[in-house]
Amino acid sequence: MSDVAKVIELVGSSEKSWEDAAQNAVKTAAKTLHGISGVEVTNMTAKVEDGKIVRYKTTVKVAFAVES
Repeated sequence: MSDVAKVIELVGSSEKSWEDAAQNAVKTAAKTLHGISGVEVTNMTAKVEDGKIVRYKTTVKVAFAVES
C-alpha cells in the first residue's frame, strides 16, 4: 500500500439514480486506475425534461494509490 494518494474528480451519469451515476463513475475509473481506496460524493444534479428527471449526474472525488 502506498503512503501517497492522488485524487481526481469525475462526473458519472445514469437514467436510474444518483447512486447508479456514482457507481458508473467508479466502475469506469477502475478500468484504468488501480488501487482505488475511496470516493467522496461532492455534488448531485439532474436534468429535467417535461417536469421529470431524465438523467442523474453525480460528481465524485476518487482517491487511488500512487505507485512508487
